[in-house]
Amino acid sequence: MKRTFFILFLLIGGMTLAGCLPLVAGTAAGVGGSGTYLFMQGELKTDYYYSFDKVWAACEKTIADMRGYDVEPKKDVSQGKIDAMIEEEKVHFSIKYKGKDVAGKDITTVGVRVGLVGNELSSKLVHDKMAENLFAN
Repeated sequence: MKRTFFILFLLIGGMTLAGCLPLVAGTAAGVGGSGTYLFMQGELKTDYYYSFDKVWAACEKTIADMRGYDVEPKKDVSQGKIDAMIEEEKVHFSIKYKGKDVAGKDITTVGVRVGLVGNELSSKLVHDKMAENLFAN
């Protein structure tokens, strides 16, 4: 048991030094509202079929669940940004209400950037946690 813990500790430490961010251990595999992600210019974006306010609340809960600190929210009527530090990495959320789809469901786009240049895997883990929080309500 001690050996397993030690190996896990070394792996996480090595990933941290290499620039990877092990944000969430054991997250459930989740998908965004549309199930598709776009990673461009360091930001991982997906659409969620929820209102802007519900998605905003899920972002705040995700930051709290991941023990984020130095949180700086900037919210307007239909868009906003949240910057936070999570495990010594800057995480940037951009939330924008897109409108309604043909079935009348709200669509809100969320972009997540982890670090200065972006980390796709870590951003995906943040999105998975967000999807967990959205689907739980």
